Amino acid sequence: MSTDDLTTDDVYLSQAISLATANVADDGGPFGAVVVTAEGAAFEGVNRVTANNDPTAHAEVTAIRNACATLGTFDLTGAVLYTSCEPCPMCLASALWARVDRVVFAADRHDAAAAGFDDAAFYEYFETPLERRSMQVNQLAVDGVPATAPFDAWTAAAGRVDY
Repeated sequence: MSTDDLTTDDVYLSQAISLATANVADDGGPFGAVVVTAEGAAFEGVNRVTANNDPTAHAEVTAIRNACATLGTFDLTGAVLYTSCEPCPMCLASALWARVDRVVFAADRHDAAAAGFDDAAFYEYFETPLERRSMQVNQLAVDGVPATAPFDAWTAAAGRVDY
């Protein structure tokens, strides 16, 4: 990593922290994020979970949504996600789905827990054996409806866009 990369990291990570801090005064959660594309375009996001009654409106997801909507793509290959706090499992998965190359964060999950945002239960959920998980997820076969029908339709669709 070059000195220029570290300087860029400092600038955008500082921006994410500033966004998070300012968002608290705007009835949002203390989280901010910036997606920076390989071309240098920057897209911001802040946590709007309680303001919008949307449990998926985390800063990282919001920044990814803003970048993708503006750029007209779902693929952020080459992008860096700067976030004021270590991403929760949902945000990390969103960054993976968006093909983000790198994530840089300031505070970690323990700092978040000390402020009342404890993601430990979510991390532990995936480590817990299936039969002991707090939320059961079960596969069910439906008579006369093949479970793979949507995938069969997808595979047969000539105009599909693979992702």
